[in-house]
Amino acid sequence: MVNSFHSALVCGNKLFGTLELVRNGVPTPATMLAFTEESAIRAIEEIGYPSVIKPVVGSWGRLSALIKDIDSARAVLEDREHMFPLYQVYYVQEFVKRPPRDIRTFVIGDRTVAAIYRVSESGDWRTNTARGGRAERCAVTGEIEELSLRAAKAVGGEVVGVDMMESERGLLVHEVNNTTEFKNTVPATGVDIPGIIVDYLVSLTRR
Repeated sequence: MVNSFHSALVCGNKLFGTLELVRNGVPTPATMLAFTEESAIRAIEEIGYPSVIKPVVGSWGRLSALIKDIDSARAVLEDREHMFPLYQVYYVQEFVKRPPRDIRTFVIGDRTVAAIYRVSESGDWRTNTARGGRAERCAVTGEIEELSLRAAKAVGGEVVGVDMMESERGLLVHEVNNTTEFKNTVPATGVDIPGIIVDYLVSLTRR
């Protein structure tokens, strides 16, 4: 109801989102796209092992796979070849060397109002709280604030969640969500995110 259709379209497809981030100079993990099994293998080998294959449409880390070698690559791709055609669009991304966590920030209007670390407790490389990741308060530094706002602007979002990772070459944004959830963030940070969203909506009606 707040974000535009264009923003929803871009955020709802990882390829479209990545393209907008790259076009706007937002640092992202190395990413390639392939449409056949063999071209996906070439993309994986160019990016290097380990790498990650994700569906271009999806959430909560579903059907995302960590590719450690050529055998696991062929096994995952063979499975995808028997799925719905959408899953045969191969979104291949580098596996970023990072702590066992990532960062989710919340942008509302022109403010980054809160941030959490999503920490993997099970050893799973995926840190989604929907998969058991633990939410911990993350301080909104100047760098996090600036990068979050740049990412939100790149996708045209007004109320979004920005996912980023701490890499050896600095913070990298790997996704922007236009329908972000905050049930774990509010207790972890003490920030009344739904209240701030309502206040932002009220401010729009006064313009």
